Amino acid sequence: MAGVFKFRSSEWLTGGLHVVIIAVALQAESAEVWPWALAAMAIVSFFGWMASYRRYRQIHDLPTSKVASAAQGYVELFGRSELLDGSTVVSTRTGLPCCWYRYYIERRTSNNKWEHVDSGESNEHFLLVDDTGECVVSPDGADVMTDRKETWTQGDYRHTEWLLLPKGRLYAIGEFSTTSGAVAALDERADVSDLLTEWKNDKAQLLKRFDLNQDGEIDMKEWERARLDAQQEVRRRQAEGRAATTEGVHLLRKPRDGRLFLLANEFPDKLGRRFAFWSTAHLLVFFGAGGASLLMLL
Repeated sequence: MAGVFKFRSSEWLTGGLHVVIIAVALQAESAEVWPWALAAMAIVSFFGWMASYRRYRQIHDLPTSKVASAAQGYVELFGRSELLDGSTVVSTRTGLPCCWYRYYIERRTSNNKWEHVDSGESNEHFLLVDDTGECVVSPDGADVMTDRKETWTQGDYRHTEWLLLPKGRLYAIGEFSTTSGAVAALDERADVSDLLTEWKNDKAQLLKRFDLNQDGEIDMKEWERARLDAQQEVRRRQAEGRAATTEGVHLLRKPRDGRLFLLANEFPDKLGRRFAFWSTAHLLVFFGAGGASLLMLL
């Protein structure tokens, strides 16, 4: 995934917006702006409360299922993460074999601030395994929460990486389906070539995605990045094809109705408590900031 990195946790988003609102109010150097700043904080916290409470209720209300007996549809699973047979997912920053990774690269500017350079995450399938069976997980579109995070600086660049490692605990909530059929033959090299040809036919979109130095051309390094992205996309599609054609294969993916799709290397109870805490915190800020804003306007 290229482009600006999006923090998916509501507490990060709302907390960042609160900081921006306060910074703008302080720069204004006028008391008249504070009622409106507090009102804006209240509005942000209201939406933060809705997001956190929604997550809390879905985690709290949904019972944990076993892979072998899970009903078709929206489920909660808990087990351990494992690589698919033949999988070669490796983190792009540290080179560690992993089930999933996300990275974020920043560069120090002349005024000593950090600006976004590149970011991305893997979409290749992996397994959730419990004591009754295994389920293929398609992480595309998931909110992934992991405590395996590393940040380091090399020269003027700062790197941050998040990982889900094999054989670690894995909590998942999403759409569960079981499919059957005959196995189809898959040609990865040909499919990658076809996908790259498709991307080259849309040069404007190709440059937008992979022309990192903005020189209007795709150099060898950028083309290698495009090839790797195409390879990941083809493997994702092929894994979905295998899941749709192999007898008795269980697949967990993003719900089509927009409900929460969450992967985490934490216990469900701990996640539930976290979202309950943030739900309460957002609600307190909503009433506190909103009430203060009304008092100042009266």
